[in-house]
Amino acid sequence: MSSPPSPSPTRWFKALRRTRLGEPCLKTNALETVELLKRARAAFQAGRTLKESFRLAQLEAILRMLTEHECDFVDALGRDLHKPRFETVLSELMPVKNEALYAINNLRKWMEPQRVEKNLATTLDDSLVVSEPLGVVLVVGAWYSPAQLCLVPLVGAIAAGNCAILNPSEHCSHTAELLHRLVPSYLDNECFHVILAGVTDLAEVVEMKFDHVFFTGNREDGIRVAQAAAPLLTPVTLVLSGKNPCYVDQQCDINTTARRIAWARFQNAGQSMVAPDYVLCHEEAKSRLFQALRCCMLQFYGTDPRESSSFGRMVNLENFNRTRDLLLRSGKAAVGGQSNEAEKYIAPTVLMEVVASDPIMQQDVLGPVLPILTVCSVDEAIAFINQREKPLCVYAYSSNSKVISRLMSETSSGSFCSNDSILQSLMVVLPSGGVGSSGMGSYHGRYSFDTFSHKKPCLLRSTRIECVTYLRYPPFEERNLSLMTWASSLSQRSQGWCQIL
Repeated sequence: MSSPPSPSPTRWFKALRRTRLGEPCLKTNALETVELLKRARAAFQAGRTLKESFRLAQLEAILRMLTEHECDFVDALGRDLHKPRFETVLSELMPVKNEALYAINNLRKWMEPQRVEKNLATTLDDSLVVSEPLGVVLVVGAWYSPAQLCLVPLVGAIAAGNCAILNPSEHCSHTAELLHRLVPSYLDNECFHVILAGVTDLAEVVEMKFDHVFFTGNREDGIRVAQAAAPLLTPVTLVLSGKNPCYVDQQCDINTTARRIAWARFQNAGQSMVAPDYVLCHEEAKSRLFQALRCCMLQFYGTDPRESSSFGRMVNLENFNRTRDLLLRSGKAAVGGQSNEAEKYIAPTVLMEVVASDPIMQQDVLGPVLPILTVCSVDEAIAFINQREKPLCVYAYSSNSKVISRLMSETSSGSFCSNDSILQSLMVVLPSGGVGSSGMGSYHGRYSFDTFSHKKPCLLRSTRIECVTYLRYPPFEERNLSLMTWASSLSQRSQGWCQIL
């Protein structure tokens, strides 16, 4: 593999911006990043990551890191996002632990060559697909779930036998610092590194030439990453935020529906790329849904959510101002709507009387605001969804299986879940990723292993049947062509083999 290009003298990586004044600035300059990349590439080329025992040891180290420093992660995420311990453990740490455990339990099977069915022409040969690691990969995390969105892809990269460089989000500075400190203490110091770069610097990082870039974040930054990777032919996985629709049918358990939607929309103060972004509610269920939402929000957060220990805050003033602006210029706040700039607090809010042209329907909602629109039928809901960009998730709540089936089959999205929200994105046995404008590629479990692997087809032939294969050699004769055509043609019941004698 060629060495990464030398960095040009630019201003990037001068320092991470801090959300609190008076804190020391961390910085990773270009030369340091290039040096880390060289060390990782040298380790990979030396075959350091290839053995199953090495991969298992690194995966077990991640488990130890999360277990031994659970309190540190709770503290860091509490400082960055005012995230309750309950949410940190369940939505940040447990998904990573489950990914690591699943990889440990299945790694040997994943690493085995996949043998394909033989045909007459390959009876004496071996046809198999070998999973080989890509090399040195870059994992760029997002601030919505700053630990999970860095470490879950890292598990897949390690399982597949790669070296990796992590770039946690600058907006969650305490979590980024923690990863910067802990990863070198637990994982191999030559193979795995953490850099601290801002989103404006990502293009220049990508141009250093990695073997794969895994990015989670918004579409604008994802486009810049893809554009920087394209001239180098660097493959990318993009998991991008989007406007996730949630259809509520008139036939549903309205109280359970309200609880599950409210939990998904307002956990982490609404800062989630997989939460329901807006509700398309059947007109016959609208008033019942609103009353149920109001009741369960009171149960969740009390009369003043600002005082609740179960409700978070905006990550920074930029997202606070953006969310508050969308709230004030769209629909009518039927529940909530209060805000406090000093605390970066926006109350969990339900917006009624929202129309498709409102500003909040034109941008992703990354805050505790739930717009509700009314539709007259499932047909109208499907049409509404299909008139827009393909979302990362589609949710549907109904006790009518035909309604669920229609939403699942007649819309396109990165994932689909009926009668609940978010859970499909946390399951290690299901792929997670986008489609169209919501991203490309997938991860979780075996899908992560495959994302960070090259599937190399291998045909191991023998020289013992040259008495047959001579038919393909010049000088060409019509009789030989007939025999070759017969041997190479596929029948209707063929398994897809192309016989080359």
